[in-house]
Order: sequence, then C-alpha cells, then structure tokens
Amino acid sequence: MTRINALDMFGPALGKGLRLTVAAALLTVTAACSNQGNGEKEFWGTILGGVAGGLVGSEIGGSGTGGKVGAALGAVAGAAAGNQVGRSLDRADRIAIQQAQQRAFETAPSGTRTDWYNPDTGNRGWVEPQPAYQEKSGQYCREYTQTIYVAGEAETGYGTACRMPDGSWKIES
Repeated sequence: MTRINALDMFGPALGKGLRLTVAAALLTVTAACSNQGNGEKEFWGTILGGVAGGLVGSEIGGSGTGGKVGAALGAVAGAAAGNQVGRSLDRADRIAIQQAQQRAFETAPSGTRTDWYNPDTGNRGWVEPQPAYQEKSGQYCREYTQTIYVAGEAETGYGTACRMPDGSWKIES
C-alpha cells in the first residue's frame, strides 16, 4: 500500500507559508479526531477553537507570510483554548449558549448583552450582538462578542452570525 502525505494532495503549487497553515489545520483536525478518551465536548471545542484561532491569527498577521504564520499559530492556540473550554461545557451549557445566541441575534438591541447561566455547573456567559447589516445576497448578518465563564475563567470570542431562510441564525465565523 502506498502512503500519501496529506500535504502532497495540495500539490507543489502551494507556497511554504500556505503549506504550514494547511499542516497546522490538518494537525488540529487529526488531534481532535483522535479523541483518545476525550468526550464530544473537547472534540468540538478543539475544532471550533482551531478554526476561530486560524481566522483571527490570519487577520492579525496581515497579508503575505505574516498572515499565514499568524493563521497557523492562531489555529494551534485556538484549538488548545477551545479544547479547554469544550472539556468544561456540558450539553446543558451548550443548549443555554445556543438559546442565548438565538435570542441575542433575533431580538437584542445592538450592544446589549443576553446572558445565560447553568445552575448545575455554575458556568455562565453572555452574547452581545452588533447592528444587523444586509449582505449583497440579501441575507441579514450580525457581528457579535461572546464571553463564556467556566470555573471563573473567562474566554472571549468574536464572530458573525447570519439569518437563515428558516429564521434561525447560523454562526458563520
């Protein structure tokens, strides 16, 4: 059987920086998918943290090599942070977060926090949406800030959610 390096699938046309970014992303996904004894919470925390960290890192790093290195470092750091937060959030926490997000995106005035709290775990947090805007496609979106407190430690993230045709809001980034 022939073994294929995952990066070879992308061809030699990729620059070194982009290959590093792809390698970091594959490493993040592979580590998350191995899931050795970890639960679903860590898996999804790692995946979402890695994606978010990669996006933030690429923005901070700017264009060119700096952006690619920033994306790779951000993906690794985000995956680690996401794994820690995910490990501590149970199903009820995730449901409370999702409900708070839907309320915030649909009805909360810009700059107003929508809180959530799980009395069983003591975990809590808030979602703060910004003004809604309409994409060229006609879809309405809102940027937001979200903070989650697990065991007294805060993790803050930023993203964009867009309204789907069925009326629900989907987090895009």
